[in-house]
Amino acid sequence: MKKIITIGEALIDFIPNKKGCSLKEVVGFERVAGGAPANVAAVVSKLGGKSNFISQLGEDAFGDYIIDELNKVNVDTSYVLRTNKANTGLAFVSLKEDGNRDFSFYRNPSADMLLNESEINKEWFNDCHSLHFCSVDLIDCPMKQAHKKAINCAIDNNSIISFDPNVRLPLWNSEDECRKAILEFLPFAHIVKISDEELDFITGFNNIEDAKEVLFNGSVKMVIFTKGKDGAEIHTKDKVVRIDGNIVEVIDTTGAGDSFIGAFLFKLLENEVDLECIDKLSCDTIRDYLLFANHYAAYSTTKKGAIASYANLEEIQEYIKNR
Repeated sequence: MKKIITIGEALIDFIPNKKGCSLKEVVGFERVAGGAPANVAAVVSKLGGKSNFISQLGEDAFGDYIIDELNKVNVDTSYVLRTNKANTGLAFVSLKEDGNRDFSFYRNPSADMLLNESEINKEWFNDCHSLHFCSVDLIDCPMKQAHKKAINCAIDNNSIISFDPNVRLPLWNSEDECRKAILEFLPFAHIVKISDEELDFITGFNNIEDAKEVLFNGSVKMVIFTKGKDGAEIHTKDKVVRIDGNIVEVIDTTGAGDSFIGAFLFKLLENEVDLECIDKLSCDTIRDYLLFANHYAAYSTTKKGAIASYANLEEIQEYIKNR
């Protein structure tokens, strides 16, 4: 089996011990490992696939903790570098009553932002099935250039490029700067995952059919449109597959989107779907993969945190069987 590589930020999420209050009102937090690309790698490994994570952490206790947590779920962290020039990033989270979140980030800069393109080894991508990235580390920093090199290395090896913008506006100087970076990198991707909350911001359209004019740009072959409790859709240039959402008692949505794309990429990996085939899958096959990913994400929202909330293959199969 080939491997899935993710690149970008890893950080500590401080999850509040109380829902339904603003961040300034939270008096206690629980420390968990987070960061969208790290979460996606964890999903793949917990389901039984091979995953590697590319990033940089500080030479500090939080960096040690993240490495330990990723290793516990069998993520290969040999591509994670360490530095004494910056600390590991932190994010403080408040939870609304419905499980949705507000963030406050401490990374000015954080260690991941300083990863240099010269530190990306092209040999890492020799057996890469797919490379997944997000937008948090596409700000004007060395890590942005590291992303470009990683993407080029993966493309040279015919890997699938997956992009989840995962918009976090507090990390950007302006909304325009964030949008510009996303639109700059979008054409490099073969698969783009976008949520209903991000659609208008990124594309200027609030309707997915209109937004496809923007999203199907460059190399994009497939758009995954997630709608939370209302389900999800997959669009290729010649077909559309839609599924309904799952009704669950939501505890925490942290990492739910990451769990969705991680589970979907795992299905592509498991079934050896390569770059030439992703937009040629039958509607029935797409629906099966979509249902699996949607169940996986729904399951993750019933527990606190991200990595700790993710199911292994046996757990998610049992969950789906009992739905």
